[in-house]
Amino acid sequence: MADFIRPEAKATLWRFREVILALFVFSLGLWLVLIGFGVVPWVGVALIIASAVLLIAGLQRARFRQGDDGPGLVQITERRLAYFGPLNGGVIDVVDIVSLQFDPSGHPAPYWVLTGPENREIAVPITAKGAEALFDTFSLLPGMRTERLLNVLDHPPDQRVVIWARQGHLLH
Repeated sequence: MADFIRPEAKATLWRFREVILALFVFSLGLWLVLIGFGVVPWVGVALIIASAVLLIAGLQRARFRQGDDGPGLVQITERRLAYFGPLNGGVIDVVDIVSLQFDPSGHPAPYWVLTGPENREIAVPITAKGAEALFDTFSLLPGMRTERLLNVLDHPPDQRVVIWARQGHLLH
């Protein structure tokens, strides 16, 4: 039964799993609105509203996911990001990230460049195993604009670009 679906189709379905779930929740809510009576239609309305929120979040996550067949492994534990790669790697606390950049010149895939204290850089391929968890980590950065992050993936630039940088504290 596992061979019934082509690997490419399975990968696409897995990439859009939250969107599929949102459509299922919407369908259930609509069904409850149409056939229910009493309080049941109001539960259906609540499910429809929840499905809209889930759909928006699911579309953002689907746009962020680029696959997990690239080099290395990303692990995030208690706001500490670790990347273990074949040639490099590193560990950085999310609160210590100074800037986030996107470098399209990486091989075999573009990569995120995280700059930490003392200008130490960690380059994480966008297709590393576990890289989809970076979406939630990046959203923790103060002032991060998710749409800017997703636009860089949709329309890759020609050179390294800064997506987010920590605002410095001015003394006076």
